[in-house]
Amino acid sequence: MEQLQLLEAVERYLQNEMGPEEKGHFEQLRKTNPEVDQLVVEHTIFLGQLNKFGEAKNFKASLHDIHNTLVSSGSIKEQPSQAIVKQMWKRYKRVMGVAASIAGITTMLIAGMINSRKADTVELQQLNQKFERTKRTVDQLKKQVEGTPTEKVPKAPANTDIKSGGTGFLIDGKGFLITNAHVVAGSTSVIVQNNKGQEFRATTIHQNPSTDIAILKIEDNDFKPHDVLPYGIRKNGVDLGETLFTLGFPREEIVYNEGYMSAKTGFHGDTLTCQIGVTANPGNSGGPVFNKNGEVIGIITTRQIAAQGVVFAITSQNIFRLVDDIAKTDTTVQKIKLPSISSIKGLDRVQQIKKIEDCVFMVRSY
Repeated sequence: MEQLQLLEAVERYLQNEMGPEEKGHFEQLRKTNPEVDQLVVEHTIFLGQLNKFGEAKNFKASLHDIHNTLVSSGSIKEQPSQAIVKQMWKRYKRVMGVAASIAGITTMLIAGMINSRKADTVELQQLNQKFERTKRTVDQLKKQVEGTPTEKVPKAPANTDIKSGGTGFLIDGKGFLITNAHVVAGSTSVIVQNNKGQEFRATTIHQNPSTDIAILKIEDNDFKPHDVLPYGIRKNGVDLGETLFTLGFPREEIVYNEGYMSAKTGFHGDTLTCQIGVTANPGNSGGPVFNKNGEVIGIITTRQIAAQGVVFAITSQNIFRLVDDIAKTDTTVQKIKLPSISSIKGLDRVQQIKKIEDCVFMVRSY
């Protein structure tokens, strides 16, 4: 039998593509011809090595995808600290040691079989079993790494009650937020939480009780700055009857409400505020009010208890005035770049909300 035909026969035999009669003849040939038997063994090892190479490549790609996913979600950082590396090593060194040992044994067995050319079917089966055990061990380690939840460390001060709560929203992607001054008044610690439940430490860099506006700055390594905010802040007023909507945290999840501009002035004709026809609760304080183009036109401040649906909002012009005034003396505020253009104009409301909600935060004062 020519070499090429023999190799083809070996391939068909290993792929179980022979019929019973042909397979019986071939196995008889293996028994009577040591060279044919050795060719089958060597070809089996070669195919096994190819399979292992493919599996190793796929496994490496899978680990790379897992790493990118964990980095994107914020669960790990690109350059983990030495302490984290040591902790992971201590936790998994035994499993890795077993995997490395089995892999080493497997390599030596392969080398020995090829060099001695005396491998038989039993040894080949043992080799395959050891490889499968190694693969299962590595797969288990992979599942452990994937399934290990990131420990959530509380950001709020221990054994401290919440003084007040409300809503805030970004006015600069670097972590500057606006909320009501009364939400953070008298606090020693402020925690903000996004719509995904992630908490961040924040500091109050300015508060103005007369306008009821406070500026916060997120000071937390877990916070990822926004390159561009999806909404703009409107400098001009809004027409009566214009459709408006709000996003806020009167409860643990973000809540949407829709209403309209009902008066251009606030309580008792206050020109700093306007009246909007929308349902609001205490947790909405400090939340943004948007027009149909996705522009901030105000900040919810108080609601008139005696009248259902009567809510007041600080007009957005006051944000510009406050930032301009304190930027004259405060270098931190000088870094704030208020957004003026809304990139969500023309989108339907659902899409607008999806782009806005990551920029609206629950505010808790302690």
